[in-house]
Amino acid sequence: MSKKKKNYKKKGNIIKDLTRNILKLLNQYSNQSFNYRQIAAKLKISDANGRNQIIQKLEALKAQQKVEETERGKFKVIPLDKYYIGTIDVTSNGNGYFICDDLEHDVFIPARNLNKALDNDTVKIYLYNRRNSKKEEGDVVEIIQRAKTEFVGVLQLSKNFGFVIPDDPKMYADIFIPKSKLQNAEHGVKVLAKISNWPDNSKNPFGKIKEVLGLPGDHNTEIHSILLEYGLPYKFPEKVEADAANISFEITENEIAKRRDMRKDLTFTIDPKDAKDFDDALSFKILENGNFEIGIHIADVSHYVQENTILEAEAYNRATSVYLVDRVVPMLPEVLSNGVCSLRPNEEKLTFSAIFEMNENGQVLNKWFGRTITYSDKRFTYEEAQEIIETKENTISKEISLTGKSYDVNTEIVTAILKLNELAKKLRKKRLQQGAITFDRVEVKFNLNENAEPIGVFFKESKDANKLIEEFMLLANRKVAEFIGSKSGGVPSKNTFVYRVHDEPDLDKLASLQTIVSKFGYTNKIDTKNKKTTSTSLNKLLTDVHGKGEANMIETLAVRSMSKAEYTTQNIGHYGLAFDYYSHFTSPIRRYPDVITHRLLQHYLEGGKSPKAEVYEEKCKHSSEMEYLASRAERDSIKYMQVKYMADHKDQEFEGVISGVTEWGIYVEIIENKCEGMCRIREIKDDYYIFDEKQYALVGQSTKNLYQLGDHVIIKVKNTDLERKHLDFTLIEKIENN
Repeated sequence: MSKKKKNYKKKGNIIKDLTRNILKLLNQYSNQSFNYRQIAAKLKISDANGRNQIIQKLEALKAQQKVEETERGKFKVIPLDKYYIGTIDVTSNGNGYFICDDLEHDVFIPARNLNKALDNDTVKIYLYNRRNSKKEEGDVVEIIQRAKTEFVGVLQLSKNFGFVIPDDPKMYADIFIPKSKLQNAEHGVKVLAKISNWPDNSKNPFGKIKEVLGLPGDHNTEIHSILLEYGLPYKFPEKVEADAANISFEITENEIAKRRDMRKDLTFTIDPKDAKDFDDALSFKILENGNFEIGIHIADVSHYVQENTILEAEAYNRATSVYLVDRVVPMLPEVLSNGVCSLRPNEEKLTFSAIFEMNENGQVLNKWFGRTITYSDKRFTYEEAQEIIETKENTISKEISLTGKSYDVNTEIVTAILKLNELAKKLRKKRLQQGAITFDRVEVKFNLNENAEPIGVFFKESKDANKLIEEFMLLANRKVAEFIGSKSGGVPSKNTFVYRVHDEPDLDKLASLQTIVSKFGYTNKIDTKNKKTTSTSLNKLLTDVHGKGEANMIETLAVRSMSKAEYTTQNIGHYGLAFDYYSHFTSPIRRYPDVITHRLLQHYLEGGKSPKAEVYEEKCKHSSEMEYLASRAERDSIKYMQVKYMADHKDQEFEGVISGVTEWGIYVEIIENKCEGMCRIREIKDDYYIFDEKQYALVGQSTKNLYQLGDHVIIKVKNTDLERKHLDFTLIEKIENN
């Protein structure tokens, strides 16, 4: 018996992802209704078969209650909880992850679904399950706010237009520049380009040249590029400079009368030798009862930078000074930051002070806060103060002296520095006993020639003189926060204030840190039983690793396991410092939150009522964001200088420690200068290596050789890329039994 032949009707092409694209479109225009023809036009479907598929999908979506028919043949999306608002984190391969507080996990957004969203944009997404999978993905259906529209890149010119190739690896689209918007920029120069629009039918955004920066590789060009990449200005607008120049810097008798006069008290500053802005000074006096009166005097920036002025707006926008390798980009114009506000020696200055009566044990017996006038008797560098602490003598040697000549210091000042150092050590000891974590990290610094070229690398380590200043600044910051934030008995007040907070560390990150450090032979467990055991075990690890080749890497990983400190009006305490209350009061020349702190403190000292928190919370959020951008720019400037420095050492062999292992190779940090580069897996020729994630190692398939996290190796510089701030190394050999 013959089988009955089946008749198959020829079908037209099935349109891929049609349901999802219809929903994406309707959600983009969630307040409008569309018929099938309008939908077809927007989706660029022009044939009858395609339009029929749209009709069928609309009926199916209606039955599923995902769309409603608002009038005959017109459809509108029904809002569901599948839509979320959050930010996009774009990866260097062009895909993205959606981050939202309402979702437990970040959501993968494939490149095709980004819908022109860029890194850190605020977007609305539609959440769906991947085909044949329980994993969720997202579609960007609306860009609510662009994080940035200005990008640094290299201009490539054609006859009638140009493209800017962005430096930012997360910017996946080149920017099209019409001929009329090129600003006469030449081919191959670095520019700042601003996106003006992004047409629906274009793969590339359209933009204009905003500023020509110079040739790639040029020092100033690259430094300015780093700043502009993060939206940080490198110069002040003329109107801001003019406003600063018009401020009256005269200290009137009327103003002095409003303040506590401390000009006769012994006062001095201790700062880095290249410092130009002196935020803080210390005063010291022995009282008749044998106790000590210690004043922490801070530049009274809020006296000169008044609310609702051009200067105020600029300070708020910048929110912080930016410290690059070869320069400081100040928050305030130099006439203020290095001039009138700076607590320079032998000059009367308006200050805001925290004054404490302390006993020999470092206990605070009395405190006073308010506006003062002070006179700095002497300026010390950290090195000069350190010599006094170490020698206990009053002579500063010519090798240490800022002037290059030996000189004697007033005995009264020597006594003050030595006593302050004793008290600082007691304050520090108490902090550590209460659970503070000590990150005494070594800073990488560069010796620069007159052209800002790096000619050497050195490490800056925190010594007693640094810790002296640190402890008294911490004391002032803590006591100001306690004064406003708590009532007698330690009960929290409801006063609006700007706190510097630091949340508890992530336990998963600490577990990961434990796994990594054990590869280096540090087997003491990070005990997360409670806050005290966590901080004690972390401090033990940091002490053990200090001075070792792998110290910088492990300290970096430990910092990353911590939460990020930030500004907020909602106090949760500062975990790392072990303080219940903490603020930033001591650096208003370089930090905007300190200016707000001064204003609020004065407001409460005058008996003012608590203002609404919402305004201040917004300022806190902005300040935290700007601080983050500034720190990224600072890191990029260090990387740039490291690459520049290593370009002159290509023939030299270096010992390094493997600081990272990936499927494409190993990262090596050079021990003597902390420069990090990549040895690519394909260029390790003695075997075929694969990445073993569990061992944090590359494993040779034939030899079973291991290149493991923490191993010491010898490398040479293969390639330096200034624009990408990247080093490529050639692996010479592994050092056994290090």
